[in-house]
Amino acid sequence: MDESSELVVTVPSIRVDFSPIEGSVERNALQEAELKGIIDNAQRLLRKARSEATWTAYQSDWRQFEAYCETYKLPALPTTTNTLISFLSKQAADGLAPSTIKRRLISIRVVHKGSGYPPPDDEPAVNELMKGIRRDAQRVPKKKKAALPDDITRMANMVTEQTRKGLRDRALLLFGFAGAFRRSELVAIEIDHLAFADEGVRVTLPSSKTDQESQGQVVAIPAEPTSPHCPVQALKDWITVSEITSGAVFLRMHKGDAIGQSQMTPQSVALVVKDHAERAGLEPAHYAGHSLRRGFLTSAAQERKNLFKMAEHSRHRSLETVREYVEDAARFDDHAGKGLLSTETSQERVDPDEPI
Repeated sequence: MDESSELVVTVPSIRVDFSPIEGSVERNALQEAELKGIIDNAQRLLRKARSEATWTAYQSDWRQFEAYCETYKLPALPTTTNTLISFLSKQAADGLAPSTIKRRLISIRVVHKGSGYPPPDDEPAVNELMKGIRRDAQRVPKKKKAALPDDITRMANMVTEQTRKGLRDRALLLFGFAGAFRRSELVAIEIDHLAFADEGVRVTLPSSKTDQESQGQVVAIPAEPTSPHCPVQALKDWITVSEITSGAVFLRMHKGDAIGQSQMTPQSVALVVKDHAERAGLEPAHYAGHSLRRGFLTSAAQERKNLFKMAEHSRHRSLETVREYVEDAARFDDHAGKGLLSTETSQERVDPDEPI
């Protein structure tokens, strides 16, 4: 290896400098090859530290920050606390949600640390600014509408079953709902992850948002043999017509009803949901990929399903998140104000001798 060359592992906008281990000693070809293999493995492990979706978000956030700095002729890497504060303030003025701004702050911090520079957000002023941004927002988060069973079946009925794309979309909608899958989980499912049985199918998720250490989680999808909207049968129909034998289950489609080689993206799941929501006469702007997951949990809560079983199926680490669905579904049950203003109750409270 040329001593003058820079030995650097690059992970999306993050640099890990290995030049100190080069030294000035001579190595034979075998040692060079072994060292390269070690560093290549470091590259792989560094990327595994976070999900692909997280790396993509970091890249996008960093590009936004670089563009801002270029526009106003400010330093990006390393940046200054004042530049960072001005960027975050501009993001808030542009109407971005505090959660998005917080993620961009984390992205800028990660890039700086990975490049060997001190994080620009260590100053108390940055923390105080973020508090001000959160308090100033004062808005209710806009959540996409839950796709309930009636919505899902209406959407599924809108597909053109004579086409391969129609069968893929039908499987995506029904299976995505039945598994309470996140978009990233759904598109990452591979043939080898499926284990069919008489009762249904078991899906092994190698990793997910709540399983960053990749220990694996199993999701059981029961078959509904008497239903025309059985998620397991819909999945089997798609696998049969697509002739997929390995790799991703949900593949991209091209013109002419041709099946692509690459898996769908999380964003494409949202587009499928919106498309079929519109076809079914629903307002597409109210629905997205997360509507499938919300729909399952909302429906299960309305049916008074077991809270622990709901959390187990949805892979939530905290019961509090799942409890919100249950509480929302039961807000009108045995309500303290029910009947207080009814005609009968009001008449009973009237004292005829009481002057008006």
